[in-house]
Parts: sequence; structure tokens; C-alpha cells
Amino acid sequence: MTLAAVFLAGGLLVLAVGADQLVVGASRLAFARGISPIVIGALVIGFGTSAPEMLVSGLAAADGDVDLGVGNIVGSNVANLSLVLGVSALVAVLAVGGRHIRVANSTLWREGTVSIAAALLFWLLVQDGLERWEGIVLLAAFVLAMAVILWRPAHVADAAEVLPTDKPINQPSELVRTVLGLAATVVGAQLAVTGAVDIAHEVGLGSGFVGLSLVAFGTSLPELITGVQAARRGEADLLVGNILGSNTFNSLLVSAVVALVGPGPLVDGNLSGLAVWIMVGISVSAWLLMFGGDGLQRWWEGAFLLAVYLVSMPFLISGSPDEAGIAAPSETAVEAVVPVWDADGLGFDSA
Repeated sequence: MTLAAVFLAGGLLVLAVGADQLVVGASRLAFARGISPIVIGALVIGFGTSAPEMLVSGLAAADGDVDLGVGNIVGSNVANLSLVLGVSALVAVLAVGGRHIRVANSTLWREGTVSIAAALLFWLLVQDGLERWEGIVLLAAFVLAMAVILWRPAHVADAAEVLPTDKPINQPSELVRTVLGLAATVVGAQLAVTGAVDIAHEVGLGSGFVGLSLVAFGTSLPELITGVQAARRGEADLLVGNILGSNTFNSLLVSAVVALVGPGPLVDGNLSGLAVWIMVGISVSAWLLMFGGDGLQRWWEGAFLLAVYLVSMPFLISGSPDEAGIAAPSETAVEAVVPVWDADGLGFDSA
């Protein structure tokens, strides 16, 4: 258990740092190559902050743990629109001279509508698990969503909003940063999956709940870091656009990866039941809260979203595996997902 906890905590830390450096390096490279700031914000940063979810969910699904993959998607979407947005709003209102998150209606209409539609499509298709044909549908929907967002973008960002441009960009060093960030993200994702599956096995919780809670929190750290930085600079549209865009990536692209590389049914019925309903409910509620006041203007709105995250966590628990009809991961399943540590402490045995 101790080793699994170290793997999970260490993996999530490496994941967060790696994804952050991946976003910075890729964004600077894209800017240096003359790519539009809108493309950088919508695609490069959106993809970079969603890379942890994609890798964790993809690795889990490829090794037969669809519950962990789907749980990570649902939990990350919940965390983005409650934990990340709530903390960012509090930072903007309380720590930065009383600023509030004011978002252009065009941003809320476009990115918000696309994000909610993506969540609803994911909810519809995940009811009986995920099959490969559903992965193709989700992938096509993702392409369409990106076309909608990039066509006449709602918010034409200045390059300084995406990355600092006060000094020349050293492309070779940024390429190294990007490659190392990607490598760290991959390693961190594997460590996180290793620890999460082992903890689920030892504690007796379904891997779906571990994905909904611990793993989802860790894979949402890049969005949290990006959100707080954007809130401190008063870049509300970039902040909200990144959160809504990340949820669109998760609901469509990450779920498509799960369906294509590891299709199968869900063992934990809560993932296609109450948990995904909570995800859709928070998506709609956060959008209405921002749209009603052109953003988040009062401190209690950020505190409310943060409270929503904390209150929703217990409802994501299915109960014990036996009560919910969930089979705890077997020793064979755990070994299929991760290498097993040698009992003599000499290293990894091949599974």
C-alpha cells in the first residue's frame, strides 16, 4: 500500500510538472513558428492540459480497465468546472485587487455550448460502456467541435495572454522542454495508473471511483495551474476558454481514445449513472452561473463552486464492491495493468 501511494503521489506530481512544461514549450514553439494565438490557446494549450487525462485514460483502457479511464474523464470534468474554476475565481476576486472573472458572452455562448453538447454526447454514449464505433463518433464530434471553436473565434487573444514574449524564443531549448515535458507526462501517467490500480485492489474500492477522485484530481492539476495563472493576470476569457476547452477535449477526444484502444462495458454502474449526471449537472450549472452575471463577480460564487466539488465527492462512491455489484480488481487484472514490484525489492517483475 505504501509503495502504491508513493507511485500515485509521485506520478501525479511528475504528471503536473511535465504537462505544465509541455504546455509552455509547445506554446512558445508554436508562437515562434508563426501559429495564430487562437490556435495556440484552443489547440496547443487545450491539448497540453488534457494530455494527462488522455494518457492515463488511454493506458488504463488499453490494459482492460475501462472504469478507471471513464472515471478519470468524469472526475476531471467535474474538477475543472468546480474545483479549478472555483479556486481561480477566489484568486481573482480576493488575491488580485478585487478583480472578478468577467467573460465575454460570445465566449460563453460558443465554448460553453460546445462543452455542454460534448458532455451530453459523452453521457449518451457511455451508458453501456464504450465501443469502437462510438469512439469514431466521438472523434468526428471532436473535429467538428474544434472547427466550430476556431471558426470566427469568440476571443482573439493577444500573444502575451498565451505566453510571455518579452525576450526572444530559443527554439532548440523550447523543443527540448517540450520533449522532456511530454516524456515526464508519459512517465507520470504510468506511475499514477500503477498506484491507482494497486490502491483500488488493496482497499477494495472500484477503480472507477479511484479514477473519479484521486486520479482525476491529479490529472486536473495542469488546468488548475493554468487557471490560477490566468486569473492572476486577469485573463478571464483565456481562463474560462481553457477550462471549457479542456472539458470538450476530455468528453470527446479522451473518451474516443478509450473507446478505440480499449472498448468494453463498465463494471461500476455509478459511472454511467449518478456520476455522469453530476458531471452534466455541474457543466450546465457553472455555465448558467457565469452567463447570468457575465462571469463570476462575487467571492461567494467561487466558494460555492469549490463547495460543490467537495460535496459531490461522496456521491461518486458506489459503496463497497460487493454492495454495488462491482468486482474488486483481481490480482491478474492488476498485473495486466502495471508491472509488479519484486517482493525482494530487487526491481520489477515482468507481468
